[in-house]
Amino acid sequence: MHRRLAFIDTLRGIAVLAVLFQHVFEVIVQKHPTGAYYWVFHDAIGYYMNFGRFGVVLFFFVSGFVIPFSFPDSATPVRDFTISRFFRLYPAYWTSMVIGLVTMQVLEANAYPLSQVIANVTMLQTFVNIPNLWIFYWTLAIELLFYVGCTILFAMGLLNRRFTAVAIVIAAALVGTAAALLIESRTVSSLMEVGLNLSAMFLGKVIRDTVIGGKLRWPHVAVCTVFYAIFAITLAERRFGGVYQENFFYSYSIGSAYVCAALVFIAFAAFGERMAWRPMAFVGTISYSVYLMSPFVIVWIHRLVWLGDGPLGWAAFAALVAALSILVSWSTYAFIEKPSISFGQRFRSKRRRAVVLEPALSAQGAAE
Repeated sequence: MHRRLAFIDTLRGIAVLAVLFQHVFEVIVQKHPTGAYYWVFHDAIGYYMNFGRFGVVLFFFVSGFVIPFSFPDSATPVRDFTISRFFRLYPAYWTSMVIGLVTMQVLEANAYPLSQVIANVTMLQTFVNIPNLWIFYWTLAIELLFYVGCTILFAMGLLNRRFTAVAIVIAAALVGTAAALLIESRTVSSLMEVGLNLSAMFLGKVIRDTVIGGKLRWPHVAVCTVFYAIFAITLAERRFGGVYQENFFYSYSIGSAYVCAALVFIAFAAFGERMAWRPMAFVGTISYSVYLMSPFVIVWIHRLVWLGDGPLGWAAFAALVAALSILVSWSTYAFIEKPSISFGQRFRSKRRRAVVLEPALSAQGAAE
């Protein structure tokens, strides 16, 4: 068994709070008179840095650091990996769907086509061109693609080869940058954005192979990060550049989100457990629930408990959303996520041989 690294959970906590506060400030800017503060808020979350995208990409780096090493040393590792991922993702996701459907029906009187709801139950809606019930579900399709990619590489015996992840990051950057520059197509740009998100995950694995196990060295990280950054900046300019619109997506804010997420992750990985902060690590432990539940907490509080406009009212709104989101998410983690994960472990096959501990990171165990 791998032991959790507190600095990884700290990163998860930072990531999910970045997403949460992006959503909070979007509500303030879009739905309330902000006067002289309008462009201050708007530029902070849309022009200079999209904190929501920063948080999401930070999650992708964490997945790259953790997921490729989640295949158990058992008689049926692919089967066991699939089962563990299913019970990790789906029960909390279904809970979020139920809460969301109830919230939208009660507060907004919104109804959704049955076909859309059924497709979303599978979490495969993106792959059959059916809209997500709520926009923030888009990241789950990227996670599933990464799981499939890791499974294929594992089955081929390539996943943990020394230069596999390096080659993927560099190849993705070369192809994606060239496509962004040479092909004027919204569809191609969208596909390249998927490739950029996946390359962030594989860059997370490159970093893991550097700080744990010593397969790679920091120059490998540096080269991969440069290629990744060029890819991110180029694609952001082509996909989100042009005239700045009031949609919080602009070339500079998206490009900086991808690059800053990489730099923050590298800094945390370099210093290891010295970067851990226990309160933030707690938020990171329940971060999946926070990600899934907080958008509906925002809707309930905004509709029923708005505390007034102005800096004090906005700050109180943000603080109340954060506190209630953590409370609700701790409940769903304790009563849905954690029991589901434990239940899924019952279906694992036996280990083939005794556990061999990995070389440690700063004298700590490997991430769970």
